[in-house]
Amino acid sequence: MLTGKNIILGICGGIAAYKTPHLVRLFKKAGANVQVLATASALQFVSELSLATVSRRPVLRGLFELEGPGDEDKTMHITLGEWADALVIAPATANTIARLNAGLCDDMLSVCFITLRPDKPVLIAPAMDGHMYGSPSVRRNLSALAGQGCLILEPESGDLASGQCGLGRMPEPEAIVKALVAMLQPAGESALKGRQVVVTAGPTREKLDDVRFLSNYSSGKMGFAVAREAARRGALVRLIAGPVNLATPQGVERIDVESASGMLEAASRFFGECDLFIGAAAVADYRPENPVKGKIKKNDEEMELRLVRNPDILGEFSASRRPGQVSVGFALETAGGIGYAKEKLERKRLDLVAFNVSDGATTGFEVDTNALTLIDREGHVTELPVMPKGELAGRLLDAVEPLLPRR
Repeated sequence: MLTGKNIILGICGGIAAYKTPHLVRLFKKAGANVQVLATASALQFVSELSLATVSRRPVLRGLFELEGPGDEDKTMHITLGEWADALVIAPATANTIARLNAGLCDDMLSVCFITLRPDKPVLIAPAMDGHMYGSPSVRRNLSALAGQGCLILEPESGDLASGQCGLGRMPEPEAIVKALVAMLQPAGESALKGRQVVVTAGPTREKLDDVRFLSNYSSGKMGFAVAREAARRGALVRLIAGPVNLATPQGVERIDVESASGMLEAASRFFGECDLFIGAAAVADYRPENPVKGKIKKNDEEMELRLVRNPDILGEFSASRRPGQVSVGFALETAGGIGYAKEKLERKRLDLVAFNVSDGATTGFEVDTNALTLIDREGHVTELPVMPKGELAGRLLDAVEPLLPRR
């Protein structure tokens, strides 16, 4: 499964580090070459000798180690990033996650993260107490790393070292290997290979005046994950993004817009030539009828605001689509609402609708996970449970590919 692949395994100082010799053995059994990088704290939890024995390479810690893959190299902290096909960090502690997001590079692990070629995947498996994992700072750092293209492998629930029971356990080594194999799997004969795909993502902003706007909480993470996965499968992807703070996925052409009208204008340029249109953006349904120049002053106790309908981007595409083009939409509710999703499928003449319910914690806006119910025009329903949005994007496209006409 991983024959000939060069894997860097970064190990941080958490109790889950005791699982890493088994993880190295699984990588080796799958045919990979493994170089272990350990933070100073990691070796308080797992033996350096054990890791060196199962990996058959010395464990690297400091910046100027002289042994490792290939010949002696005084600049190994740079060349390791060229050597590697993937970087796995497991367990990833809150401290290391913060340092990676901040761009610090004062040990071998953090430098290799910085110097890894941008087309190589990074898999991060956080492991920590549940309260730590749920803290705003850790969630913010993980969101930023996910926005850079890292796959965050969500921890599991169970007994924790603190004596508590909850979310925070590092996934079992077998699950980590499976996730890495999926990341490294070539696009092969994907039905998306060579196809033109348009994805909309993020919110739109509708101006009230020159300093205020109407918008929503969409982060764009789901749409960006879909664009990233489509590009990985060999598609020619154009990503039309509302105002978000996310890095452009590798191999994706990005067009930034502000309003629903701007998103329609950008998207409509590709309506005629795309094979697949995925409307993942949370487009505002209404906009102020008459935006004010300058700033609206606070004068009266009340203010009336007249809103008018925004253009329907998915509807516009469906109205002009030619035979063979595939259209996918998203439908989000805060509770129930699957009937609305089915109605949207019919009204907008979609081939598939992805329905999800936002709970503000594990699904919906501004989180790294989601759950989808996929409904196609034949009435088939597929339930996808809560999982990282990167993984969910792959499952969504697995369902979309059979809808594309055969070449």
